[in-house]
Amino acid sequence: MILTLDRKRKAAKGNPVKTRAIEQRYGLQLKRVAQQVGAIIQPFTPGDLSQVPTIQHLLNAYSDVLHSWATQTASNMLMEVALRDEQTWKVISRDMGRSLREEILTAPTGQVMRELLAEQVHLIQSIPREAGERVHLLTLEGIENAARAKQIATEIMRSEEVSASRAMLIARTEVTRTATNLTQARATHIGSEGYIWRTAGDGDVRPSHREMNGKYVSWSAPPTLDKLTGHAGCVPNCRCYCEPVLPD
Repeated sequence: MILTLDRKRKAAKGNPVKTRAIEQRYGLQLKRVAQQVGAIIQPFTPGDLSQVPTIQHLLNAYSDVLHSWATQTASNMLMEVALRDEQTWKVISRDMGRSLREEILTAPTGQVMRELLAEQVHLIQSIPREAGERVHLLTLEGIENAARAKQIATEIMRSEEVSASRAMLIARTEVTRTATNLTQARATHIGSEGYIWRTAGDGDVRPSHREMNGKYVSWSAPPTLDKLTGHAGCVPNCRCYCEPVLPD
């Protein structure tokens, strides 16, 4: 016999681990990195190849300096999601046996958290590095195609906007991915072999994910949708979530 968290939650609807507010806070923090990227690039002449090495050096140096801040910022996000996850499991497991409830709440999530933290720090530090590489490539394109030089210069000056978009994508994706990874860690610890894929249930759900709604997925075999492989909530801009199937 199997039991899903949906059945335990009865009338509850939507992702039980509420992450929207956490995502917004994380996104605002990461946009500060984009603002600094813009401040570094803005004084330089767009399209001047001789200035590109200096721009890249400054952005790479900024990336290195970011490490401590990125570690603290990512840690705050991870702890917020972990707390929400734990609170959700406490509510869900009220009617379970005491030993099973304790097993769920004491699941070894430490290794998962350490791996997620390292990945978050790398992603945050990648924002200025990617901006530097983008400036380099655009400058080379402007030299090779003089007819587009003015347009390319404008694109270079959009570096802050592009970095901000990248920052928000990281926030949207990584908060839900963190929630999924923690859910998986607790569920598999008590013997769960898979989950039911759930969508956000609105008009913004992409067709391939809508088709997955209600389907069983093994933890060991994340599906590939639109050429992206990952569990619910683990691919860019995915708002879906996992409804673990628990052994009863």
